[in-house]
Amino acid sequence: MAGRLQGRIAIVTGAGLGIGRAIALRFGAEGAKVVVGTRTAADGESCVAEIRKAGGEASLVVADVGTREEATRLVTEAIGIYGGLDVLLHNAAYCPSTRIEDLTDADLDRTIDVNLKACFWLTQAALPALKASKQGGRILITSSISGNHAAARGLVHYSASKAGVTGFVRNLALELARTGITVNAVEPGMIMTEKLSAPEMAPFFAAMPARVPVGRLGTGDDIAGAMAFLASNEASYITGQSLLIDGGISLPSSLDIEAVTDG
Repeated sequence: MAGRLQGRIAIVTGAGLGIGRAIALRFGAEGAKVVVGTRTAADGESCVAEIRKAGGEASLVVADVGTREEATRLVTEAIGIYGGLDVLLHNAAYCPSTRIEDLTDADLDRTIDVNLKACFWLTQAALPALKASKQGGRILITSSISGNHAAARGLVHYSASKAGVTGFVRNLALELARTGITVNAVEPGMIMTEKLSAPEMAPFFAAMPARVPVGRLGTGDDIAGAMAFLASNEASYITGQSLLIDGGISLPSSLDIEAVTDG
């Protein structure tokens, strides 16, 4: 199976469902050997089976990256399976919706641990292997539009953690620039996933496409394509960046010329 990621070894966290699964499937289709990292064995096994059915190569490591021990074990086992590492992609996230007056320490800690501190833990464990990569190491993170470009009620803790990811990416990119390792993030906007397509969410999302300039919600494939590019040789001169993929929803509506002219 030939592709932009042929022969690369990649870890994708949170790869059992949603955006992470779409990324893992794309990486497999592009020729990478994919380590599917997820907390839920059944979801991970399904993802691995789908990659293999399409002719790709994949393995499962069940782990909860919300602790240093588990994040380190995930990386160690992945390297043990394939003998190295070229791409570390942290996609797993924790996002309970709650007002700040109701936010518990447990939810705050879990949000910061999974979304931000895991970036540090995974990187520290993976760094020796990424430095040894003959293809050029890549560190990629799924961030969020809510970290820097949008606000939402009930997501103060989540947005703060994702804003932290931006600082992590920019500073780590500078620190590792001479090693050949690039560090980048993607900031998804409104992306339909299994969780968001639940029946109870239907009334909310029914009105959303009209608010997106391109006229539709995003899909996991929209994010996966960008991640495959950033993981490839084509992006070897890109580092320290956080790419918005939001269908234009973060664009200021005051500049919408079509809305104030006859077209």
